[in-house]
Amino acid sequence: MKRWLTLCLLLALLGPAATRAELPRVGICAYSSRDTFIGSLLGQIRERSQGTLDFQIVYAQNDQNRQNDQVLQMISDGVDILAVNPVDRVSAVYLIALARQHNLPLILFNREPLREDLAAYDNAYYVGIDPRQQGELQGKLAADYFRTHPEQDLNGDGIIQYVLLRGEPGHQDAELRSLFSVRALTQEGLRVQKLAEETAYWEKGLGQERMAMLLNVYGHRVELVIANNDDMALGAIDALKAAGYFAGAQTIPVIGVDATAPAMEAIAQGALYGTVENDAAQQAQAVVELAALLAAGNAPTADNFPFPMMDRVVYIPSRPVTQ
Repeated sequence: MKRWLTLCLLLALLGPAATRAELPRVGICAYSSRDTFIGSLLGQIRERSQGTLDFQIVYAQNDQNRQNDQVLQMISDGVDILAVNPVDRVSAVYLIALARQHNLPLILFNREPLREDLAAYDNAYYVGIDPRQQGELQGKLAADYFRTHPEQDLNGDGIIQYVLLRGEPGHQDAELRSLFSVRALTQEGLRVQKLAEETAYWEKGLGQERMAMLLNVYGHRVELVIANNDDMALGAIDALKAAGYFAGAQTIPVIGVDATAPAMEAIAQGALYGTVENDAAQQAQAVVELAALLAAGNAPTADNFPFPMMDRVVYIPSRPVTQ
């Protein structure tokens, strides 16, 4: 009895540290610490994994070689599962090969690898969103705006002149959001003309810089701003405000993707017309539940995993958000 009491007292003193040491270890490597959405997603993962998984998080800061080294270090440290937000989706083939070589489950998230690369390892999964759907919803938001605000066709030519802020070259989300947003606009019956597109690498500061440059070139010819994410959209709004927009009657619709907290605030203030939800909470829940299953040696099925999955890909649905 005395020995049992001593053991209970020791466990109480050690508290969460003793429990945490027994939890499955998940090594997370994210592409950047400067992305608002990624920060929200990782925060949700931490919150939802309390008491079930031990997540260790590092950031590659947009350096694929650095991420490769970080993943190798995690493997050396003895993690049970890898969860990686790749810097470069094409380079995910190396990460998949590493996981396969060391027989570790791998969850890729937010940046979808090439399907043929994912198919090469039957214990590799992807959790994210469908960028085609997000682009379509952006285009429909823009079409709804111009149907209810025909006066925003500033030159009255019946054609919507727009500029596009892209995330980065070759990134699937950037490519498909861009393509399907404009396609949806035309499918909704609007005539459009692209004045220019600029790459702002998902960052607010670069979005502001690129938008200021576009305003210097095109001025009031710009009637619509489409951005591949909210950070760039908010940067564009800062540039527009500096040019006198949103102070009175002069306005312009800006549409982003993610529905981050700062974006929702900008919508409430009337500066950001709309965004498309990138559901961090549900993506985090899918990552946590998938990691827990894999840590227990179980494959996800329709009976034990609540999210639809096809070819080891989980897409979380998106929805449009505006006032």
